[in-house]
Amino acid sequence: MSKIKTRLLGKAESLAGPVRAAISALEPQLIADVSKVGFGDPNVIPLWYGESDLPTPEFIRRAAKEALDQGETFYTYTRGTPPLRAAIAEYLTGLHERPVAMERVSLTTAGMNAIMLMMELTLERGDNAVTVTPLWPNAAAAARIMGAEPREVPLGREQGRWRLDLDRLFAACDSRTRLVFVNSPGNPTGWMMTREEQRAVLDFCRERNIWLLADEVYSRIVYHGRAAPSFLDIAEPDDPLFVANSFSKAWAMTGWRMGWVVAPAALGDTIAELVQHNVSGVATFLQPAAVTALKEGEPFVKEFVERCRRGRDIVADQLAAMPRVRFTPPEAAFYAFFEVEGVDDSLAFAKRLVREAGVGLAPGAAFGKGGEGGYLRLCFAQAPELLARAMERLKRVIV
Repeated sequence: MSKIKTRLLGKAESLAGPVRAAISALEPQLIADVSKVGFGDPNVIPLWYGESDLPTPEFIRRAAKEALDQGETFYTYTRGTPPLRAAIAEYLTGLHERPVAMERVSLTTAGMNAIMLMMELTLERGDNAVTVTPLWPNAAAAARIMGAEPREVPLGREQGRWRLDLDRLFAACDSRTRLVFVNSPGNPTGWMMTREEQRAVLDFCRERNIWLLADEVYSRIVYHGRAAPSFLDIAEPDDPLFVANSFSKAWAMTGWRMGWVVAPAALGDTIAELVQHNVSGVATFLQPAAVTALKEGEPFVKEFVERCRRGRDIVADQLAAMPRVRFTPPEAAFYAFFEVEGVDDSLAFAKRLVREAGVGLAPGAAFGKGGEGGYLRLCFAQAPELLARAMERLKRVIV
């Protein structure tokens, strides 16, 4: 047991009442563990979190300010205001091959809240949720919080590319499987499902009466085409499908904590109850700004993707010059997930990079079994000059 976890458990045991076993068993967030080594140090270049260095565009911020000035500070619709839900539905309908009705859309406090709510909706103690890894750690933690088992299916690598073994995914499902969780485009790998893979997984979930939760937060951060393949392109409105998304990435709105979920319309009232019991809803004055992002934000999204493309190229060129590094530029998202030969403890190595290179990266171990070994994640949604400086520093240690 780690020293961090022992310390946390010791504090919990000193309280008057017991803490649920599922909560006590949660592992510390390893990315945060690395960030503690250099957080707040102006000499450290922080590339550990999934966040751009760009502030939210001014036209979006202005819409929130105007809503505040107009006194939009009261309680509002639990699932989101009608104008915002309609704007999300219109946006998705224009982006995908099939229409998305407003009745299927619920606003959430960030994409993570959407994921948590859908796990509350579907998982009970003793169930399992099959997840494709490497995977952002919070998703598996949400399943554990519900008392369910997150069952990992690691991606494989073929000819330098990440690949999903569908037979292995399906074999991991059994009579206790209530949910299959897929993040595509993927964090940390940038892997994307093909349309054929999506059809196969959706058909499997239909036949087995298993819920499919698709995290499509990075759907717009793609380097070929306008958007990644989506389950919304192929699914029927009443399929056992949830699609979670967020304003955080494509519109540089990480601190706003706003997301949404698309679900069968028949679950609308149930989702409203869950939102009410968890957070009561999203801040009223933020919602007009989200409408503005959807209706006026396309030029920014395009510029942001091109900026990420430049960042990807800078990082890829520098990593290619490091003999110990194995890396293939991602198809989507804004992460370089690379392996360093000779490293078997990514957490310790990430901390070493903070101390010796002044660069903060996320350890591969944070992303489940598929990320164990010498993997590290670098967020390249940053200014080109910052990335160039970071790569020069990394070369001094990764030689």
